Amino acid sequence: MRRLLRPLWVLIAVLFLVEAWLWHRLSALIAWVLAAVGLPRLKVRLAAWVEGLPPPAALVLFVVPAVCLLPCKLLGLWMLARGRWVAALAVLGAAKLVGVGMTAFLFQAARPRLLRMAWFAWLYGRVLAALAWAHRQLDPFKQRVRTWARQTVAPALARLRAALPRGRVARRMARLRRRAQRV
Repeated sequence: MRRLLRPLWVLIAVLFLVEAWLWHRLSALIAWVLAAVGLPRLKVRLAAWVEGLPPPAALVLFVVPAVCLLPCKLLGLWMLARGRWVAALAVLGAAKLVGVGMTAFLFQAARPRLLRMAWFAWLYGRVLAALAWAHRQLDPFKQRVRTWARQTVAPALARLRAALPRGRVARRMARLRRRAQRV
C-alpha cells in the first residue's frame, strides 16, 4: 500500500512547493510593481495600519483578495461553460496568480499581528513543518534532475551558445535573464 501511495504524496509535495514558490515570487513581484508605480510607501502605510488592528481583524484582511477576484473567477467559469477553454484558463490562471500575490503581500504586512494568536501561530508552525516535509520528499528528485541536466542539457546549451552570434540581441537577452533572476 505504501508503494501505491508514494506517487500521491510526491504529487501533494510538488503542489505544495509550487504554491510556496508562487507565494515567494509573486510577493516579490507585487512589491516590485508597487515600487515601479511609485507606491513604495503603500506597504509601509499598510503595515502601520495592520499593526493597529486587532489580530482577528488582520485575519479578515485576507478575505479582500478573494472578494476582489471573485468576479474574475466567475467570468472564467462562464467562459468554460461557453466552451472558451483557452480564454477561461487564462482568466482563471491570472486570477490565481494575482490572488496568491496579493495574499502573500498582505501576509507579509500582517504576519507579526497574526502570530499573536496562539492557534494561528500553531497553524503557521504546521505549515512550515509541511513545507520542510515537502522539501525532504522532493530534494532527492531535484538533485537527480540537476545531475542529469548538468550531464546532458548543459553541454547541449553550451554548443547552442557557441553557435549563436554574440551581438546586441545576445547582450539584451543576458540582461533580461539577470533581471529575471533578481526578482
